Amino acid sequence: MKHFTLSLLLLVLVSSCSKNGDAVQPSLPESMYFPSNSSSTWETKSLSSLGWNQAAVQPLKDFLIQKHTKSFIILVNGRIVMEEYFNGQTATGTWEWNSAGKTLVASITGIAQQEGLLNISSKVSDYLGTEWTSMPLSKENLITVRHLLTMTSGNDDTKQYVVKQNLTYVADAGTRWAYSNIFQKLTNVVANASNKSFETYFNEKIKNRIGMDGFWNFGTIFTIYHSTARSMARFGLLALNNGKWGNEQIINESYFKESIAPSQSINSSYGYLWWLNGKSSFMIPGEQTVYQGYLVPNAPADMYAAMGANDQRIYVIPSKKMVVVRMGDASDPVNPNFAVSGFDNALWEKINAIVK
Repeated sequence: MKHFTLSLLLLVLVSSCSKNGDAVQPSLPESMYFPSNSSSTWETKSLSSLGWNQAAVQPLKDFLIQKHTKSFIILVNGRIVMEEYFNGQTATGTWEWNSAGKTLVASITGIAQQEGLLNISSKVSDYLGTEWTSMPLSKENLITVRHLLTMTSGNDDTKQYVVKQNLTYVADAGTRWAYSNIFQKLTNVVANASNKSFETYFNEKIKNRIGMDGFWNFGTIFTIYHSTARSMARFGLLALNNGKWGNEQIINESYFKESIAPSQSINSSYGYLWWLNGKSSFMIPGEQTVYQGYLVPNAPADMYAAMGANDQRIYVIPSKKMVVVRMGDASDPVNPNFAVSGFDNALWEKINAIVK
């Protein structure tokens, strides 16, 4: 009797999975793909398999060319859906990240903390010594590593050169958000805390572990990373997975999630050197105005982004398991930007016409 009951149950299950006599296999979520660190091979996925609008691709390409783009990549679940190069750029050509590279600095700072080399709640002077600024010592001692990560150190943001005489007092640390190059002092913090050059530590802990190429260019105005677009996409894929690469947690997950959440109450659209969409208000570089609404209205609300001058971009969209990379010259050469620009909204209008 038990055998008969079991056989009947199996028959019912098989019948319920059938349609017109053919067994219907339940669709499983597509796995996340991570390209090999030792090979140039990268899996692809067609637009048609995603049900995307092929007719909207050419208008997007025309827009990218018109806006002086050199490299453009879309990943879904880690697989390349679009990869385009324009204006003489190739897959092996490097380009500068500009301030999009701030997110690399935030990530390596988090790794140094998880290894017990530093604490972001500690004073910057614990790692650089006192009088690293021209502020009164009582004001300098208010600045923590977290303040450098959140653009709230209180320094004069109108002076671009990161030299001691330019690091002057405007407000107490934590009371004013202002986009500034002072974040570059984090590279000195990490170097001193790790007892290695910043680039050596970065290469060991991020670059080599996720198969990036590229190099750092250190200057008194800007500290800039240069790489291929695919290496930018690799870092975007790491960010999409909350600091995890394959089975290895590169960046502590809780720290990474802190990085992509509002880091202070002044500019809710800013994390630890990451820009955040979907918040009720935002600020932009060079201003103290608080604007109402989303940072990029046309983009998904859950998007977080690495944004650099002349429209260097990594957009990360968890809800779509998608990463978008754009590298190139300024979209508007007459009015180049430091980070956020109207280009983002216009680009997302074109992307939305494709993505379904």
